[in-house]
Amino acid sequence: MKVCVTGASGRAGRAVVADLAEHGYEVLSVDLLPPALRADLTDYGQAVEVLTGMDAVIHLANIPAPGLATPATTFNQNMSMNFNVFQAAAQVGLSRVVWASSETTLGLPFDVPPRYAPVDEDHYPVPATTYALSKVASEAVAERIAEWSGIPFIALRFSNILGPAEYARFPEVWDDPSARKWNLWGYIDERDVALSCRLALDAGVTGSQSFIIAAADTVMTRPSADLMAEVFPGVPLRGEVTGHATLLSNDRSRRVLGFVPRHSWRDHVTT
Repeated sequence: MKVCVTGASGRAGRAVVADLAEHGYEVLSVDLLPPALRADLTDYGQAVEVLTGMDAVIHLANIPAPGLATPATTFNQNMSMNFNVFQAAAQVGLSRVVWASSETTLGLPFDVPPRYAPVDEDHYPVPATTYALSKVASEAVAERIAEWSGIPFIALRFSNILGPAEYARFPEVWDDPSARKWNLWGYIDERDVALSCRLALDAGVTGSQSFIIAAADTVMTRPSADLMAEVFPGVPLRGEVTGHATLLSNDRSRRVLGFVPRHSWRDHVTT
């Protein structure tokens, strides 16, 4: 399979490209930054050009978080890139679009407490920034283009993407649960991001579907139920939340994509 990876020079992109190459995919790396093929995806013609001849796209190119550009720039550039890639994928007849949505669509930074926990895909849409709004609007665009084209679109709502180099700093927040309450103490290892993208290429999915991609545990050493009781008292817990279990539910991604996180910060840091 020939797969175009946009945003290939970023953290997630580098991990995805390496994983696909290791598993025998032919990869075209695209980004504004080297060493990838340079392309500006806010230009529709360039989006068509890089996707021509490909079988699928893993679209990761976006302004990756709120606060990195003005709100208007973030929304306009992300929407332009996403629409161009989605429409170009339909025009050239790709077999699948896998793309990076965000956990922020679910209510982050939870200044207003979640309605329940663990938060799942149905805790949506609750955008609190123009970045999150760009992802919500892009999911709506993906739904329509999937319907028109018959191409499966898979949106991966990634949690905070981190790797082993960052895990040594987790002890800094252990004494202050409020420091990481903004995403219910969640994260996802960059290697598991790559795994989820590869699984999404082959999953039996039709239409446009969205999935939370988070680690199986939190960044904290205290039990998850205790964290919720202290920081978000009154928020009901759905089902049994044991130990350090994630409060960003992976149930749907496990059931549909076969995604089971393989990596935890606990393999790198002594508690």
